[in-house]
Amino acid sequence: MKHIDQSQIKPETAGRLNSLVDEFTGQSQSYYRNVFSYMMEAPGYRFTLNRAAGFLGPVWFGARGLWSWFLGFLVLETLAYIQIAMGLFGDLGRDLRIRAEQIAQTLELRHQQIAAAEASGASSLESLKRAAESLEGALASTQEAAAAANASGVIYLMVGGALLLAVKLLAASLANWTLEGQFARWRSDRNVASGWSVPRLAVSTVLAAAVVVLSALKFALPDAFSLLNAFPTNRDWRLNVGDGVQAVFDWTKTSGRGFFDGLTAGMRTLLDWIEVVLVDTPWPVVALVIVMLAYLSAGARVAIFTGAALAYLGLLDFWEKAMTTIALLGAAALISITLGIPLGIYCARRPKVFSVVRPVLDFMQSMPSFVYLIPVVAFIGSGKPAGVVATMIFGSPPVIRFTVLGLQQVPETVREAALAFGATPRYLLWRVDLPLARKTIMAGVNQTILLSLAMVVVASLIGAKGLGEDVLEALQYAAAGQGILAGLAILFCALILDRIVAGKR
Repeated sequence: MKHIDQSQIKPETAGRLNSLVDEFTGQSQSYYRNVFSYMMEAPGYRFTLNRAAGFLGPVWFGARGLWSWFLGFLVLETLAYIQIAMGLFGDLGRDLRIRAEQIAQTLELRHQQIAAAEASGASSLESLKRAAESLEGALASTQEAAAAANASGVIYLMVGGALLLAVKLLAASLANWTLEGQFARWRSDRNVASGWSVPRLAVSTVLAAAVVVLSALKFALPDAFSLLNAFPTNRDWRLNVGDGVQAVFDWTKTSGRGFFDGLTAGMRTLLDWIEVVLVDTPWPVVALVIVMLAYLSAGARVAIFTGAALAYLGLLDFWEKAMTTIALLGAAALISITLGIPLGIYCARRPKVFSVVRPVLDFMQSMPSFVYLIPVVAFIGSGKPAGVVATMIFGSPPVIRFTVLGLQQVPETVREAALAFGATPRYLLWRVDLPLARKTIMAGVNQTILLSLAMVVVASLIGAKGLGEDVLEALQYAAAGQGILAGLAILFCALILDRIVAGKR
């Protein structure tokens, strides 16, 4: 093997690095060559000062494409400029002056009352005079405080100047370190921002100037520009939009009356069947079946805990309401899982469909749970079927997301091997994809059940019976003890279901 002279490689490596630095920085190339060389000698942060970054501040970071740092330093410098603006031309005594004007108006009213009392010889004359003297003292002290606040502008100016200087020094000391980190990322990914961009410079300058000027004017002269104090709007706009939404709801309810009536009847039938099993069946049978399920699924410890939890529900007279709650939860979870897993399978095989479904799932999970009750009550009415629908909507997203995630995580090599041995698409799904994704899918089922149980209290607001009704009554009548007991009953139901569904770990 031919011997390679290391002395011949180093100059080429250094030259290659210098060319990369020149290509990345765009400007001040010799400066950044020396700085980057110095910083690369040791890992971690090494102190350097970038005068351009210190002078330009956030604008420098924006021009370099370091937008996260741009935002951070923009906030800090804006705070400093607000202090400076308040010190130079700020109305520092505004609040105290407004208070003094209010006191003066009240004092004028007291003087009028005193004059009327003197003319009529009322017995309240002395108390009115004492009140007027107190107001005169408060007025004098407030006026003095307002004058002192107006004279404190130099303090704001000094604080703002010191803060601005500190921020500038911090920006100068961090600029090269952040740029060198971006250079390292740029070497592996050329999509990372590089160079000194004039468009980025213009955008960052405009943004920084707008933020600083508007913020300084708002805090220094709050009465000068009313547009900065409140967003320009009109209350009639919201009322008109609300009326339009209400009209859409009314039309949908009228046009789809048959659908919503059928949905309500189906939900009620499913609930009735589940309640026959859980509520009408003798409690020893139900308890024995639940304990055996816990034993078979998760072992003896969980079975013992399940028996103790069921005893708590029974001894404190929560049994029937707990079974009603589980019936409502079971109906909602059954529908969610039955519809969610096939939809998740379809979305996993059709990424374009999932790109449409994902925003809907985000909306369903982001919407506050109480808001679900509005359209549900509008279309279905109150009662247990409405509670099932609201619970189903709230609990469906996890099982869909986890099904998609589990199928996407199936190793492609395993699927290719199955296809190479002649597996059909149906065989591939049932014998390869679903078994490998089972744990992830079951985690989604578990989350759906627990989220559905979290809707129990909320659903009680629209007439869904169960343990949520006791919690709601405890809130209404401030019965803390009863509310805690009902809350523990819901907790035990959740733990029992979680352990049975999760199984042995």
